[in-house]
Amino acid sequence: MKVLYVEDEKFLADAVKHNLGKEGFDVDLAYDGEEGMEKAVSAIYDAVILDVMLPKYSGLEILADMRKRKVQTPVIMLSALSEVEDKIRGLEVGADDYLAKPFKTAELAARLRALMRRPAKIQERCLKFGDLTYDLDEKTLNGVSLTQKEAGIMAELMRTPEKLLPKEFLLNKVWSDEAFEDNYIEVYVSRLRKTMRKLKCSVSIVSVRGMGYKIVRNDV
Repeated sequence: MKVLYVEDEKFLADAVKHNLGKEGFDVDLAYDGEEGMEKAVSAIYDAVILDVMLPKYSGLEILADMRKRKVQTPVIMLSALSEVEDKIRGLEVGADDYLAKPFKTAELAARLRALMRRPAKIQERCLKFGDLTYDLDEKTLNGVSLTQKEAGIMAELMRTPEKLLPKEFLLNKVWSDEAFEDNYIEVYVSRLRKTMRKLKCSVSIVSVRGMGYKIVRNDV
């Protein structure tokens, strides 16, 4: 289970990562809100643990941005604040669980496992950005059928519009356990661009050399 833990107290973060590792969790760390925001919206984690009080962006701001971008990764909020109002605010923004500091790692691990046992949240049937609509069930882009790999790439791009997705992330996400080469992604992105030109849509896929791809509005 891959987990993101966003915590500015480095000693605590490192200790929790070590202990969760012994429980079988693969934990990535972010020590401030900016790094946490970037990682959390990538949607590559099975769960996210967010401290409320963070430099740059608060845990609540990160959570709100995740939900705004339709990232439905389960989130556990952590805070030294134990007031009922604070818990209600976190849950209303979109948190799945709330744990007050100080806590025992064993309890955190148990809550993570409990989240994974819950039925998956119902995702939207369609992803929309600009004048593009991608149908998750039909694998169509404005009614045009896509191949399996094209569909996988488009779905990831449209889940986090205007967000740069690393090439390696797309390859691992779309090809999963299949064998692949680095240039595979370029071939399918080229096909998607051709389809989008035919649709005469107002958005396009841009590449950042050596980094990855993102979908953006043409007029920005």
